[in-house]
Amino acid sequence: MDYETSMLIWIPLLPLLGAIVNGLFGRHFPRRLVSFIGCSTVGVAFVLGLWASYRVFASAGQERLIQEVYSWIAVEGLNISVTFVLDALSVVMVLVVAGVSFLIHIYSTGYMHDDPSNARYFAYMNLFVFSMLILVLGESLPVLFVGWEGVGLCSYLLIGFWFEDPAKASAGKKAFIVNRIGDLGFLIGMFILFSVAGTLSVDGLKDSAAQGFITPAIATIACILLFFGACGKSAQIPLYVWLPDAMAGPTPVSALIHAATMVTAGVYMIARLSFLFALSPTASAIVTLVGGLTALFAATIGIMQKDIKKVLAYSTISQLGYMFVAVGVGAYFAGIFHLMTHAFFKACLFLGSGAVIHALSGEQNIFKMGGLRKKLPWTYWTFLISTLAIAGIPGFSGFFSKDEILWKALSTTSHAAAWVHLAAYIMGLMGALITAFYMFRLVFLTFHGESRLDPEVHVHHEMKSMNWPLAFLAFFAIIGGYVGASLFGVHLFGHFLDPILAPANVVEASFAHDFAIEWGAAGLSVVAGLIGIGLAYYFYLKNPSIPAQLAQKAKGVYSLIFNKYWVDEIYDFVVIKPIYHFSVFLWRIVDVVIIDGIGVHGPARLLRGIGGIGRRLQSGNVQAYAFWLFAGLAAALIYLALVTGVL
Repeated sequence: MDYETSMLIWIPLLPLLGAIVNGLFGRHFPRRLVSFIGCSTVGVAFVLGLWASYRVFASAGQERLIQEVYSWIAVEGLNISVTFVLDALSVVMVLVVAGVSFLIHIYSTGYMHDDPSNARYFAYMNLFVFSMLILVLGESLPVLFVGWEGVGLCSYLLIGFWFEDPAKASAGKKAFIVNRIGDLGFLIGMFILFSVAGTLSVDGLKDSAAQGFITPAIATIACILLFFGACGKSAQIPLYVWLPDAMAGPTPVSALIHAATMVTAGVYMIARLSFLFALSPTASAIVTLVGGLTALFAATIGIMQKDIKKVLAYSTISQLGYMFVAVGVGAYFAGIFHLMTHAFFKACLFLGSGAVIHALSGEQNIFKMGGLRKKLPWTYWTFLISTLAIAGIPGFSGFFSKDEILWKALSTTSHAAAWVHLAAYIMGLMGALITAFYMFRLVFLTFHGESRLDPEVHVHHEMKSMNWPLAFLAFFAIIGGYVGASLFGVHLFGHFLDPILAPANVVEASFAHDFAIEWGAAGLSVVAGLIGIGLAYYFYLKNPSIPAQLAQKAKGVYSLIFNKYWVDEIYDFVVIKPIYHFSVFLWRIVDVVIIDGIGVHGPARLLRGIGGIGRRLQSGNVQAYAFWLFAGLAAALIYLALVTGVL
């Protein structure tokens, strides 16, 4: 085994070691040592990933590094080993996950410097990175699923990190439970694939699909179930409701979950299993439609959010919708491309919001901010750069990746439903306009205009440990898109991923290779973004009274969107309360009557009754003993005479 391959195990193992050391002994260490352990283990993992990736890059994505660590399950008919694979796809994910996580860890040293539980915090953060690295390096679905469940567990621990607050603890439980619902679909999908293919190795499933053992019908059922699991992890309709509540955790946690780790797992899973989704136009059409609806639906909610982190939360849900549109229309590389650029600008936006919250002593309401541009210059400029990126302005990373998705949706047609791709394009274009609007609404209300700070709020100075990660992320929010830009008609990023991703099972339109039309479509998306920016400027800087007037005139629409379409309330009424009341009914019957009443207390009561009878017989009265003796003798004689006939 060569040196690069042998180091694969250390890429996820180092963050795990950091989690163990800080988790067990960190409370006895100085705070700087805890921070150093937490940051350095992730940083070294990134360096090792970069080193191991050299051969994959040198081969233009053709070469793979494979390391079998140990045999995990070896029984008749099932043989699963813990095997790590570093190929073109996992290279991108490892570098994004470890690199962005390392910057978030450094930022955390400043943001969490006063928290008494920083050892527990860094232990959970390291465990999160370990789980995500296992997910992206795992060669088989069971190993992937271990990482899949690991990030779910860590999200529960980190979202509810300040568990002394019941609301924050409930948010962690909500994330955990909603993800378990999606994971049920993922498990059933795995079982179906194993029943027909006899293996859960990705390479084995690919061979089975090539040989026809996995038919399009089976692929459709399995892929829909796997996608349901992805809806939980990546917060798509109908399982998106946990992600806005995930803002209860520390802001760096929000950046870690939303940018580089958990929420991207579903997109990665579909890209990794693209050979299965390519077999099923129906499943791909469902992915496309759900992604498009989610992108537009979440964007509309972001328009009226007042919490700076909630705006970014719904933005994440919307951007994930774009990624699913990409993998749904067969542009798997475009989905991964947007995953990468989104990691840069969304991590920067969340960390920027954390810098604002930190400077304002915890204030999160953007209507109580304003005029922070000069007081927080480092935060402002990095936040603005990332906002331009997410708005799809040319020259910034989001323009390249989002434009690629919209173009692929426009220039291809699904075999299952011809209208799906066009609908996704229209929803994506509308989402682009709305995204630019609510993101610049956020910028203008937070950093521009007159200060609306409460009199008692004092703006703290920016911290260097928080500024440098913002600068690096903003830098990549600018240049990250050029990795996937077309050069003489060749998509370099897509070309690099071609050996791993399956060919799209779609029909290209006649204008698919017309560069004039492609650039025209790109121009249209830019115009949509500029319109959104212009509207935000007009509403919140030029005429700030207009939003209140519109809300007054359209109370119904305002109330609908402001209350997030009452989706949580509908779920509570239709799902949660019926399950709760039915559970109470079952508890009273099964637990109280059958288990406690008959099963537990029943034998005790029976024995106590028998004992009570015996206690009365043992009275200590000689006359009573004589009576019972003669009564027993009489009963025996009567029995012999009447029943047996002996007497």
